[in-house]
Amino acid sequence: MNSAEPARLEARIDLAAVRANVRRMREVAGPAHVMAVVKADAYGHGMVACARAAVDAGATWLGVALPEEALALRAAGLTARILTWLHAPGDAFADLVLADVDISVSGLWALREVTDAVRTTGRPARIQLKADTGLGRNGAQPRDWPLIVEEAVKAQKDGLVTVTGLWSHFACADEPRHPSVAAQLAVFRDALALAETAGLRPEVRHMANSPAALLLPGSRFDLVRSGLASYGLSPAPHEGSAADFGLRPAMSLVGRLALVKQVDAGHGISYGHTYYTPRPTRLGLVPAGYADGIPRTASNVGPVWIDGQRHTIAGRVAMDQFVVDLDAQEAGVGDEVVLFGPGDRGEPTAQDWADRIDTIAYEIVTRIGPRVPRVYLNA
Repeated sequence: MNSAEPARLEARIDLAAVRANVRRMREVAGPAHVMAVVKADAYGHGMVACARAAVDAGATWLGVALPEEALALRAAGLTARILTWLHAPGDAFADLVLADVDISVSGLWALREVTDAVRTTGRPARIQLKADTGLGRNGAQPRDWPLIVEEAVKAQKDGLVTVTGLWSHFACADEPRHPSVAAQLAVFRDALALAETAGLRPEVRHMANSPAALLLPGSRFDLVRSGLASYGLSPAPHEGSAADFGLRPAMSLVGRLALVKQVDAGHGISYGHTYYTPRPTRLGLVPAGYADGIPRTASNVGPVWIDGQRHTIAGRVAMDQFVVDLDAQEAGVGDEVVLFGPGDRGEPTAQDWADRIDTIAYEIVTRIGPRVPRVYLNA
């Protein structure tokens, strides 16, 4: 969306920041390539626009979780290599094959469905084998790895697939001294050695997500997957801020005051009256709520910025609105309310919100809902 008139609430996405962040990750990871992870609508930033910005900045791969995300990128004209990794039986594997999408395989059922799709389409598939090195989610366990490698080698010899990658994912990369990090790297290296002995020569081997790419040089291999870092947020806030890592937040969430009114001391605010005005004061109504992705847990703690002053949400966040106690500030209807942004002017950041409600910045930006328009800057 691009409009001269601001919406009641809008997410302003600075695509110049996305490009700069991807270039920063290329600089950090080199000579390894960068995959920009654009799943979940690019962590709430807008998948297609951010994918284009990332490719412009030199990302050679795009990463998504779901088949429909990969197909949407192809439909939008993105020609970069795309890896999709979260599948269920019956997914559109034939469509992925026809769209030249690399398909992650974590189990024999998936390999069988991919090869069935190849026979249906008459076109070979590109696949990547994922090893579970200790995260305990997707990927083949070490005891199952030899068999899945064996079956993939057979399928490749039969001309059904090309194994383009071998990969895994960390459990605690944001805690670089956690003992699981070294343990997982050792398991991954064993998995690579077994696959190489079996005859696989993949284009890319990758394990590093954003925090690993920034903090664990030994994990970069041929490719790093830049998710949160592409959007300028620190993936390891206990190790360094976004600025410390040379990143710039790309999203600013901005609303407007829809009502300003004077109330007496002791006035209860919003559902449950969890906040009472401590003095005669002015209240500002912001037309944004948990239906837009504003966490209800931000009730009485969420920070906002209005014309140079910080305030805290007063009372409970409702479905479509929340209230700010303006105290003596002379704010008026239509004035801009910054929920979070880069922090340049003193406004809260997504990390500030995460700290206030005891979550992670990933959740703050990703949960911003579809009824909040994305306005792209520096396109």
